[in-house]
Amino acid sequence: MAFLTDIEIAQSCQMKHIREIAAVAGVDEKYLELYGNYKAKVDYNLLSEVDAPDGKLILVTAISPTPAGEGKTTTSVGLADGLRKIGKKSVLALREPSLGPVFGVKGGAAGGGYAQVVPMEDINLHFTGDFHAIGAANNLLAAMLDNHIQQGNRLGIDVKKITWKRCVDMNDRQLRNVIDGLGGRMQGVPREDGFDITVASEVMAVFCMSSSITDLKERLSKIIVAYTYDDKPVTAGDLKAAGAMAALLKDALKPNLVQTLEGTPAFIHGGPFANIAHGCNSIMATRMAMKLGDYCVTEAGFGADLGAEKFLDIKCRKAGLVPSAVVVVATVRALKHHGGVVKAELNNENLEALERGLPNLLRHVANITTTYQLPCVVAINRFPTDTEAELALVREKCRELGVNVALSEVWGKGGDGGVELANEVVRLCETAENGFRYAYELDTTIEQKLEAIVKNVYRGAGVALTPAAKKQAQQLEALGFGGYPICMAKTQYSFSDDQKLLGAPEGFTVTVRNLKVSAGAGFIVALTGDIMTMPGLPKVPAAENIDVTEDGRIVGLF
Repeated sequence: MAFLTDIEIAQSCQMKHIREIAAVAGVDEKYLELYGNYKAKVDYNLLSEVDAPDGKLILVTAISPTPAGEGKTTTSVGLADGLRKIGKKSVLALREPSLGPVFGVKGGAAGGGYAQVVPMEDINLHFTGDFHAIGAANNLLAAMLDNHIQQGNRLGIDVKKITWKRCVDMNDRQLRNVIDGLGGRMQGVPREDGFDITVASEVMAVFCMSSSITDLKERLSKIIVAYTYDDKPVTAGDLKAAGAMAALLKDALKPNLVQTLEGTPAFIHGGPFANIAHGCNSIMATRMAMKLGDYCVTEAGFGADLGAEKFLDIKCRKAGLVPSAVVVVATVRALKHHGGVVKAELNNENLEALERGLPNLLRHVANITTTYQLPCVVAINRFPTDTEAELALVREKCRELGVNVALSEVWGKGGDGGVELANEVVRLCETAENGFRYAYELDTTIEQKLEAIVKNVYRGAGVALTPAAKKQAQQLEALGFGGYPICMAKTQYSFSDDQKLLGAPEGFTVTVRNLKVSAGAGFIVALTGDIMTMPGLPKVPAAENIDVTEDGRIVGLF
């Protein structure tokens, strides 16, 4: 039996006009700005003009990712469809895909199988142009910074203390480190420079953390781009760049409305990676989905130690959000990988390896239920090769933590395959105790907050700051940023900062080598291990398989 690819399934779907989806969501047409027949932006004034109680917020997260795949976005889409199947008004709030992974190795972020958001090709390629606007705003600031230096450097910027980089939404390792400004006195001031991928730009974080145009402009103006010779920060506001940057972003700031294969409304807006940024869709899109639905299903990037931690400790703290329930997604295959099984042998039953890998899932679950004190359900994204004995073992171990397991079969069955999970989510929202708290308090030092994340979430022995990072922590606290939350830039593959330590390692120390304030976003980024803010393409990039036919149909996109 030949299986359809994700793009073939998506292209065979009979999409509804976006006006119909808006009507299902309860969005008046006066708030709609159409991008063709199947995409629309929704005016953010809806948030202040529509008087409706907030729906329940459901966070979908996952175990530490593996090459075997977990299916977090697929589960999120299927859960939203499943909630509709049982009569609940659900709305999705997801991140936009970056072109880097689309053309690289990871793939897109539109779900899979029969649990997808559509138009899948548009969502994965350019969409409504939000990322281009973010990149343009980022690079406008870079241009104004270098122009200020070229035109006399009135602010006294030390060119060796410039922290702002240009960006491009592509995996391009060649741009990690560059020398620019060459060619003579009129071509700029020569200096070492580099590029970030757009999703790692602070403009992306500001975009996702902003609650209004006014808030956006205030945040943009606070972005620190460099330091003077006497170590005073220089901001976008000092360069008078915030207004023009906001002008580039004003339309992008409006959340994007699309649909699932089954016609569930979905907002897809903003897309920072969770390993190098805070990994959540925009606050505005989340609030809009909560305003319009009885249940808002959202996700955070990578495993719960990254995306969920930042969602809870940064986004929820900033926006005053309290999740009603958390879904932790896992697969039997991925757990066996954490137990030491190579990818080629994951289809074989192996209870011993599964038992060795289960601690990864159980640690993520325990973090949700004990560190954050939130109701939790484990969703097993079922594969045909999963055996009853393997599934029973997962249920048994989760039950010991007081957490139920729901089988998710949304990849093959769509919303029907998400009904079991939807029913458990509703039960948790209606009956479970919710004592939500953060993993750390803000009124502690930067090093104490780092220590709290490592011990309370990663369950490591502690944190070590390099001499450079210690000096940076002292400087940031002296500048008044000590009370900011922490955004850990860490490998997604392990609880530790070593991607080879799979499962649930213990006794490790996380080394922080660099601390950088994102004053506009409102957090401090801590770089650990060998994490980079500009990925590279693999030996065989996915781009090699993507093409477009004579009639304009895209092929080879997953």
